Amino acid sequence: MVRRSTAAALALVAGMAGSLVAVPGQAQAAPPGAKDVTAVLFEWRFDSVARECSTVLGPAGYGYVQVSPPQEHIRGGQWWTSYQPVSYKIAGRLGSRAQFKNMIDTCHAAGVEVVADSVINHMSAGSGTGTGGSSYTKYDYPGIYQSQDMDDCRSQITDYRDRGNVQNCELVGLADLDTGEPYVRDRIAAYLNDLLSLGVDGFRIDAAKHMPAADLKAVKSRLTNPDAYWKQEAIHGAGEAVSPEEYLGTGDVQEFRYARDLKRVFRSENLAHLRNFGESWGYLPSGQSAVFVDNHDTERVGDTLNYKDGAAYTLAGVFMLAWPYGSPDVHSGYEWSDKDAGPPNGGTVNACYADGWKCQHAWREISSMVAFRNTARGQGVTNWWDNGGDAIAFGRGNRAYVAINHEGSALSRTFATSLPAGDYCDVQSGRTVTVDGSGRFTATLGAHTALALHTGARTCSGGTGGGPGRGGDAVDGASFSVTATTVPGQNIHVTGDRAELGDWNTGRAPKLDPAAHPVWKLDVDLPPGTAFQYKYLRKDAGGNVTWESGANRTATVPADGRVVLNDTWRP
Repeated sequence: MVRRSTAAALALVAGMAGSLVAVPGQAQAAPPGAKDVTAVLFEWRFDSVARECSTVLGPAGYGYVQVSPPQEHIRGGQWWTSYQPVSYKIAGRLGSRAQFKNMIDTCHAAGVEVVADSVINHMSAGSGTGTGGSSYTKYDYPGIYQSQDMDDCRSQITDYRDRGNVQNCELVGLADLDTGEPYVRDRIAAYLNDLLSLGVDGFRIDAAKHMPAADLKAVKSRLTNPDAYWKQEAIHGAGEAVSPEEYLGTGDVQEFRYARDLKRVFRSENLAHLRNFGESWGYLPSGQSAVFVDNHDTERVGDTLNYKDGAAYTLAGVFMLAWPYGSPDVHSGYEWSDKDAGPPNGGTVNACYADGWKCQHAWREISSMVAFRNTARGQGVTNWWDNGGDAIAFGRGNRAYVAINHEGSALSRTFATSLPAGDYCDVQSGRTVTVDGSGRFTATLGAHTALALHTGARTCSGGTGGGPGRGGDAVDGASFSVTATTVPGQNIHVTGDRAELGDWNTGRAPKLDPAAHPVWKLDVDLPPGTAFQYKYLRKDAGGNVTWESGANRTATVPADGRVVLNDTWRP
């Protein structure tokens, strides 16, 4: 939702739910089929989304792609301009109607369905000319809405304990549509029906809690396909008048408590607490919950983890995709320091991990878990293990098994699973793991890493999802991962006493990949059994070199596979 820099709006939502409210006649609107993971390509242009569906999302097994609002909006470079509509023409900065239609057709051909982020609670906060040439004032949108179509309250929301204030007044000064009026309902439905006619498969309803549930139900009843997927942004806030449970009668609801609690657990508590994560924590029913580690709002205001949290963020994503609660959204955005900053290149993604595009959906650790989830669908949690701290492992019936080590040191143990005997590919590392006739295997996980096996990946040949700095085939060597903060123009390199590492020559030291910044990664092929020394260095745009402090680091390549190194830059 468009909150601009108003952290206060999100600060109102905190805490954990009490007991759930039973809602008669709930709509079972969870994403259908065997693929329930959505890649949320935030502020990507439609032609870039189309390419990604063909090259990454479809092959990885994503069921859905969510695109940012397609309608005409106010002008400006900030991301939140996309959330201030001025008409329902498909004429925003992300592409034309023809490009939108081509994107839908291309994604469908790749086996990926399309969800459109839909802004129907409000219009703009001012006057001007929109991205498609439409002139407007705050309460007058020629040919669409006039002043009588807006709610009577013309002041900002000030009290989230007052239902009328939340649903009739203006969210951060935006002209609030009177969704209780038949004309407004008809006009909104006409826009959504237009998107359906182009092939859209579902909608994410922005700012749903600012519209009465009955109004949304009335709008949905007017759709040419009332069974279209329907996901609603209804943020839980302790003591607030409007609760997410009210919206279960229409479809799925985004469960914000899930993401907030993941941040708390991965940052300051023990992963062992996740053993019963889900409805027993007071959350919405699993079959109607849309879950996420972060989204475009929460990453900017600090409610949740975000890409700047390094391994905690990545491992939380692994857990979400492995755990059988809700339907996961994988947020994929871009680097930001200015929280209002719009997308690089106006939303054109020339390449992942370039120009600030983070492409979290394509990180090997994340993308490889999509097939894991698809394979494990319908299977409950089995074989739970934890060390009482930050190391956990669990199975999904006899189809899949994951171990997560968020401790600061390596974890070596024998794991008990329900998997059939045989070889499996650890889709996190690309190494082969052998499960014996009793369902057991022995492995070592580096600090802040995971291991994931499933019956759909019995061999590592041909790749396991790709991703930054990660090869697909099972080979021997070292997987370097170092947490190192940099500024634009700086890069992290590694060198050491091997030719593959540059023989201590800084000019030949290989560069690590910053896709998961501040975590930098690189896989280097080395012969089995190789003992080597290494050290990290920072280079700036002028070629100036700064070595990390301390003694040379040492490691040894195992007889089979890679040694996984999780380090922190020593200032």
